[in-house]
Amino acid sequence: MDQYAVFGNPIAHSKSPFIHKMFAEQTGQSLHYAAILSPLDGFAESVSTFIASGGRGANVTVPFKEQAFKLVEQLSPAARQAGAVNTLIYQDGKLLGDNTDGIGLVKDLLFHGVVLQGKKILIIGAGGATRGVVLPILEQTPASLHIANRTAEKALSLAKHVPSFARVTGSGLNDIPDTSFDLIINASSASLSGDSPNIDAAYMVNKPVCYDMVYSKEDTAFNLWCQQQGASMTLDGLGMLVEQAAQSFYLWRGIMPDTQPVRQALRMSLSQA
Repeated sequence: MDQYAVFGNPIAHSKSPFIHKMFAEQTGQSLHYAAILSPLDGFAESVSTFIASGGRGANVTVPFKEQAFKLVEQLSPAARQAGAVNTLIYQDGKLLGDNTDGIGLVKDLLFHGVVLQGKKILIIGAGGATRGVVLPILEQTPASLHIANRTAEKALSLAKHVPSFARVTGSGLNDIPDTSFDLIINASSASLSGDSPNIDAAYMVNKPVCYDMVYSKEDTAFNLWCQQQGASMTLDGLGMLVEQAAQSFYLWRGIMPDTQPVRQALRMSLSQA
């Protein structure tokens, strides 16, 4: 039976085995998917052992995405832009690296009827989460993409080093040059600690769709704040998690699973936790 896994530290909380088990059952694929706790200083060795024991592919989560980027022999354009790998594919004796986070985000937005083409988009945060989604967002041809970060230099640097950067700008959180956004994405780590990014309510003037990459049983602090400011819709990152996993599954097996029942099952599991 083909072996797949997710590597992380910590990893016990991962929903990936649940998701991929459902994908495999739904598509009639015979495979085994495990969660592997890799030592912080032993990621490369963990992957090597996994491949030697018959591993065909894997997902990679915190804190190993950058290490995976350096480990693989071939990178997809999305992984190269992100500077991080979340999907490993072992094929013809080579270890290939991709990043499906951005596709996962875009597919989730489209699933909810949020069209990106011609829209003005604000992303809060300029770390790895943002780097991982910029390219797929730009491929949807938005009117503009602005990256705002607590440290302005980091946002400006990222804006200058992405494709089609004429449509991408950067700034600090307090000097965002426009207020009329159609979509605001929180890619910062604020929600992980129960906080909301410190942005002015003026940026909600267009009643934008608000998206938090973090997901939880209850609304995140960012989404609650957006609701209070009149957001037209608020979404969390649960759908993105399922969609990026579906893209990984497709890269491994050549079959795209139906994400709808998995979304529903995962949401129900979360609500009952």
